[in-house]
Amino acid sequence: MNPKNQLKHTTQMTTKLLAKTPKLTPPSKPKILIFGKPGVGKTWTSLDFPSCYYVDCEAGADLGHYTDKLEKSGGVYMGPQDGALDFPTVIGQVKALATESHNFKTLIIDSVSKLFNQAVSVEAQRLGDKDAFGASKKPAIAYMRQLVAWVTKLDMNVIFIAHEKMTWVDDKQGPSTFDCWDKLEYELHLSLQIIKRGSERLAFIRKSRLTGFPDAETFAWTYSEFANRYGKDVLEKKSVAVKIADPSDVAEVKRLLEHIKVSQDDIDKWWAKAGVTSFEEMTDEQIKKVVTFLQSKTK
Repeated sequence: MNPKNQLKHTTQMTTKLLAKTPKLTPPSKPKILIFGKPGVGKTWTSLDFPSCYYVDCEAGADLGHYTDKLEKSGGVYMGPQDGALDFPTVIGQVKALATESHNFKTLIIDSVSKLFNQAVSVEAQRLGDKDAFGASKKPAIAYMRQLVAWVTKLDMNVIFIAHEKMTWVDDKQGPSTFDCWDKLEYELHLSLQIIKRGSERLAFIRKSRLTGFPDAETFAWTYSEFANRYGKDVLEKKSVAVKIADPSDVAEVKRLLEHIKVSQDDIDKWWAKAGVTSFEEMTDEQIKKVVTFLQSKTK
């Protein structure tokens, strides 16, 4: 039997299989990381993306020419005074963008370096002399994992803007990289280093999962060129809200947990993987998987 016909036949029967024909999966909005030296055009070009929800962690884009450009694109501004430097607030905003109906199409966090390093600094001050073996980074990394989990669910274009820093190998200067959680680029579709040559702004592809952006290639850092490579129709498509967990499913999970022995450590791992801190924050798809798993344990 043809695989497609077999899948169609299978789905007509009662089944717990969740996979679908690959071509039925709609193309996702891009989740990208860009980094570069100051003044190369990271922020300016990012604001050309459609309908931006701009999180300004550095209060660096509150000048008139930036806000005029943002307003012209149908975007809005969130600065440090609004909580742009507070991880829980930023994560809360991403949750809201993921689960509410709105007209925004692009989320920009600028810079994620400042957001991450601020959290590290706060924890380092709290630990004092007890800060050893990277202990001060642990809360910031946990926040980043949660943020990335919600960004993955978010039906918007997402641009993380980071500072550039140098690397060192055997006391010798190595290639430059981004200043943030070192696993961030592995969680995203694309990592670009923005550079300036004369009057040109260019994007060097450092890491890619996208066929339109081959590794080590350089292209003009403009929205029109990015859209030409990725697909303007995808970038400018209206965002669709994620369906949040139904209260009846949450109640069923809690009822089943009264009869099935599951450690809090295991529950915490479920929440961490889902990027949430409670069953109520899970998506409809996530909570249903938990219900199915727990029900299988009762048989």
